[in-house]
Amino acid sequence: MGMAPPEDSVSAWTYKQVAQWLQEEGFGEYVQLLCTQHRLDGPSLLALTEADLRGPPLGLTVLGDIKRLTLALRRLQRQNQAQLEELGLRPSDSLPTNLLLGAAGGEWSCDGADRRYNGGDRLCNGTELRLRNGDRSGYGSGTSLCHVHSSGRCRQHLAGRLDPEVWKTVISSIYVFFVFGFTSFVMVIVHERVPDMRTYPPLPDIFLDSVPRIPWAFAMAEACGVILCYMFLLILLLHKHRSILLRRLCSLMGTVFLLRCCTMFVTSLSVPGQHLKCASKTYGDTWGKIQRALAIWSGFGMTLTGVQTCGDYMFSGHTVVITLLNFFVTEYTPRTWNLIHTISWVLNLFGIFFILAAHEHYSIDVFIAFYITTRLFLYYHTLANTRAYQQSRRARIWFPMFSFFECNVNGPVPNQYHWPFNKPAFMKALIG
Repeated sequence: MGMAPPEDSVSAWTYKQVAQWLQEEGFGEYVQLLCTQHRLDGPSLLALTEADLRGPPLGLTVLGDIKRLTLALRRLQRQNQAQLEELGLRPSDSLPTNLLLGAAGGEWSCDGADRRYNGGDRLCNGTELRLRNGDRSGYGSGTSLCHVHSSGRCRQHLAGRLDPEVWKTVISSIYVFFVFGFTSFVMVIVHERVPDMRTYPPLPDIFLDSVPRIPWAFAMAEACGVILCYMFLLILLLHKHRSILLRRLCSLMGTVFLLRCCTMFVTSLSVPGQHLKCASKTYGDTWGKIQRALAIWSGFGMTLTGVQTCGDYMFSGHTVVITLLNFFVTEYTPRTWNLIHTISWVLNLFGIFFILAAHEHYSIDVFIAFYITTRLFLYYHTLANTRAYQQSRRARIWFPMFSFFECNVNGPVPNQYHWPFNKPAFMKALIG
């Protein structure tokens, strides 16, 4: 008769000890499914595979969680190979072959420009990717695979955890508030340079010349923006990775509005409609300009708050805000939430139409604003999701802010939700 396994060995774990292990590894949301519902104990945990996680009856659907849990299981199996053999199990060979060879061979590295290895995150560009420990258990420690940069810093990428990095979110918030303040001051300067309507009449515009002006349309455009803002704030409140979402919104919003400062300062377009009572206005000394800029900044540049601006036409700030909020709402909600996505897009498109119908901007202002905003959003998220350039020298030179904010975000952000407060209890049980 064989010797009983020690109580601290994985093969002797009860489902309660498995639940504790899941909590320690950061998979607490799956304790109910794996331990309570399916009563997973130590031996069954050692036998668990990625196929088990994906297929019925578990049916996990979040790819990031599946991969991270699989990696954690592989580490556990490597640390308990003797118990696997006693149970008659062979260690699964789900890890890439080149990674296993690297773990067995002691140390391997890749240097040079843009060389890829299939599986995981092993893109090296001026960096060195090493397996630190020579034994096969080195990978199982969870700290062996890392990027070694020229600065000597080593960061682990296979863990796949999404660190909220609140301090970076605070920096991005300060950045966007500074940009909004700077934009308000530039709008004051631009107002002083508005071309005289008698000398420079409105430019020809196919849409504005064809569609009669609707007086209340601009207020409706701002109402669409307010509704989209509330939708995003609700998503931000409930999203598990709210810090990353807010950081990305602030960095993108600030960057687009900083570009807008340049375009509207460089070129002053004539007023797009005779109904606009816009004339060159001088605010006197610097303090007068600052007071006016503070009034614009505190009113968010919206006519609903009593702010009236002139000359800030190239390009439309209202279109930027509405479009960016729409893209964030649709990106960070599940693909199956078709009603929310439809409402968001309807508000975006109607908001743009109302801006034009109010004759507050030229068509080219709105088109350029929509194009720049959508392209910047898509480029940013494509780079962030693929990690193609995050660790490269080119990214640090051409996209320093992106490289700074996204260097520790490993892949796509999963759309997971939970109630951030302890009360009411039924909301916490319902959402999180």
